[in-house]
Amino acid sequence: MTDTTRPAPLDRATPPSLPPGWTARAAGPADAPALHALLTAHEEAVTGAASSHRSTVDAALSPAAAPAQRHVLALDDHGRVRAWASAQDRAAGRVLAQVVVDPALDAATADAVAATAFTWVDDAARAIATERGLTTTQADTGALPADEQRRRWLAAAGYRHTRSWLQMTRPTTPDDVHADTPPPTRVRVRRVRRGEDGMPDGADLMAVHVVLEESFTDHFNYHPERFEELVARLRADPGHRWDHWWLAESVDPDQPSRPVGALVATVSPGRDGAPDGTYVAYLGVLRSGRGRGAARALLAAAVADAARRGRAHVALEVDADSPTGADRLYESLGFRTAAVTQSWHRDVRVDDPS
Repeated sequence: MTDTTRPAPLDRATPPSLPPGWTARAAGPADAPALHALLTAHEEAVTGAASSHRSTVDAALSPAAAPAQRHVLALDDHGRVRAWASAQDRAAGRVLAQVVVDPALDAATADAVAATAFTWVDDAARAIATERGLTTTQADTGALPADEQRRRWLAAAGYRHTRSWLQMTRPTTPDDVHADTPPPTRVRVRRVRRGEDGMPDGADLMAVHVVLEESFTDHFNYHPERFEELVARLRADPGHRWDHWWLAESVDPDQPSRPVGALVATVSPGRDGAPDGTYVAYLGVLRSGRGRGAARALLAAAVADAARRGRAHVALEVDADSPTGADRLYESLGFRTAAVTQSWHRDVRVDDPS
């Protein structure tokens, strides 16, 4: 990097600049403490409470994540980290973007730093699209409805609010250890098989991938993801556990069983000594398998598992405009909306640096 006032080389005639004396550099594992502190300060300023766990930051900066993620830091004239921008190659045609700016900065400085960070995200997204042989990719980021400053930054950077999401949670109780009995009569739920070495059965993993890909094709913002990409990304999550993968299979007396649903969950570490939770990262049911109670049975398995492990809650995210009415199913199982988040998108063209 020859120009330390910008997070990355830019091909723009008049790119946004960092304040005088500020510098930018790539981020690495050693930056995790500073970035977790920055993320915590941002969450406390916006919501009144921090929610991100240090392990999430460690995972994002780990060498294993490097092929898919790019990070840049903005440092003030005293060498303190004041902003963090990242771009993750999430799937073909989709890049997850994150910009975190120190809430202690004055408004004018924060605006300038945010504009520079979103410019860097555009350039990173453009580079990722080029590597995939694409002409356009989507930059996908989020905001909270109450975060007026971030929503203003996003609008200025060319993003548009495209969707809202319900963040739902359900506390576990001692009775939930039996939540998965009796089983439905038309589906059978089981964990993904594992060998003596603890590794999962390859055929089962591929079945999960097929179910998730096919079940999400009619959902908002679906982008295909190759099998190896899905497995690698989920394994990189610090909360990943192979025994948190489930398949739902059809049970028909005249036909062989077949996978019709899948659920992948992770561990959500509790903060400050609080009990851990379970997070449902994926839940999908094939069109041909809907109406059998597969989604309800898969969720029951995850709830029962969480209760047996002493977890405090089970959480998930659902499209506020879900075409399958999934939020009503979750409400019937005791889930309640704890927060609402927003998706903001921008289409980035490789040949257009504007």
